[in-house]
Amino acid sequence: MKLYEKTLEKKEIFNGKVIHVTEEIAELEDGSKALREVVGHPGGVCIAALTENDELLFVRQFRYPYKEVLLELPAGKLEKGQTPLENGKRELLEETGAIGREYITLGKLYPSPGYCGEIIHLYFCKVERFERQQLDEDEFLSCEKIPLKKAVEMVLNNEIVDAKTQTAVLKTAMLYKKLTGKDGDMI
Repeated sequence: MKLYEKTLEKKEIFNGKVIHVTEEIAELEDGSKALREVVGHPGGVCIAALTENDELLFVRQFRYPYKEVLLELPAGKLEKGQTPLENGKRELLEETGAIGREYITLGKLYPSPGYCGEIIHLYFCKVERFERQQLDEDEFLSCEKIPLKKAVEMVLNNEIVDAKTQTAVLKTAMLYKKLTGKDGDMI
């Protein structure tokens, strides 16, 4: 099996500020054709920033599609002309006022590969210092610090439902154990 689908036709359905949607005809490996609806997205970044007291920085903000307030790690959409890490540093400062150091990649996440091309880059850093928050005009959120151990428990108890945050919290807990040699009663 080749497990590959060749794009035969592509028709733009919607081109918005953040996403674009296409309808595509794909040729499957057996020669048959299938309709694919694809949501294009510039990608995102998420930062797990750990304080000297082993607390992660979180933001609470209203998420319109769900009509609820979610608890998330600082994150945002990738901007053209910047690397994912540069975008992550910018988002961390904008949303929390924090400046990080010793950034380590936690990999990337495909949030919904069945229909969306978004890739979210995950990073860990240690908080070096705090400056002033620099929120976008249309951004309203509150910041809080949650101990890493408690954040892991919140993920496991489904109190944190955001996929990128769940992944970054659990990867951070494993990295913490690897870097410090301490379990910290983490898991």
